[in-house]
Amino acid sequence: MKQTEVLLQPNPNARIEEFVYEKLDRKAPSRINNPELLGQYMIDAGTEFGPGTAYGNALIKCGETQKRIGTADRELIQTSALNFLTPLRNFIEGDYKTIAKERKLLQNKRLDLDAAKTRLKKAKAAETRASQLNSARLEGDNNMIWAEEVTKSEQELRITQSEFDRQAEITRLLLEGISSTHAHHLRCLNDFVEAQMTYYAQCYQYMLDLQKQLGSFPSNYCNNNQTSVAPVPSASSNVIGSSALTSTSGLVIASPTNLIDLKECSGSRKARVLYDYDAANSSELSLLADEVITVFSVVGMDSDWLMGERGNQKGRVPITYLELLN
Repeated sequence: MKQTEVLLQPNPNARIEEFVYEKLDRKAPSRINNPELLGQYMIDAGTEFGPGTAYGNALIKCGETQKRIGTADRELIQTSALNFLTPLRNFIEGDYKTIAKERKLLQNKRLDLDAAKTRLKKAKAAETRASQLNSARLEGDNNMIWAEEVTKSEQELRITQSEFDRQAEITRLLLEGISSTHAHHLRCLNDFVEAQMTYYAQCYQYMLDLQKQLGSFPSNYCNNNQTSVAPVPSASSNVIGSSALTSTSGLVIASPTNLIDLKECSGSRKARVLYDYDAANSSELSLLADEVITVFSVVGMDSDWLMGERGNQKGRVPITYLELLN
């Protein structure tokens, strides 16, 4: 029960607060959960970067998905608490305590019964020894004393046996109810598993939809297969006809028909930037969509790159982000 509470609410302070409100029979205030909080921060950051930029738009879409996951997480907690955790807690704090109390009482009655049997056994043994003595009057008085002691012990045993039998019946009836309790908690466990299945299915669908949305962006922000930003594959290996190229991550990106001419041109040329690009290091040049820069090739440079120049700024730029101007 405790570990289920930890699973549904990892924050120990929040669990203590909920416990206090529960004891006060008051409803705990609604609080924003971690996915919802992350989603709101992503949306705020995306709005600041600009919804019109690829990165800003992606942040907003990720934030919206995180908030949907937060809502699903809230539904999981509510459903699990109602259908699984609450019945389990009610049993442990109610019926289970009653059963444990009655079992302990039965154990005490058994100890009393054992003690009464031992006293009767000792009284009968003493009476037998006294009856074997033949002559003295004192021994005869002893016979009468031990006979009375045996009678008293037998009466005590009957009372103790009756109390034990009554307690044993009460405990037996309580324990027989465990079978129906198990059946009830089995249904609750199925409800818990179903709630988790629904939650993870929702999260998977949300992330699948988000992946499709990010896949439509003409940018390599979605490339999570490398630790650093890398350009999409070169046109020489990915040109389909002369209108598009496909990267290894499955993103289809428009390709200028003159990419090869751009790479093979001599001297400097003007080129229009097709998409925003953030430089991965100091050797690269950041780009803004629709700006015009000067580009030229450098001997020995990778075929996917050109050298770009904007005023006093200079650095490598990915060739697939450019369109050569006449």
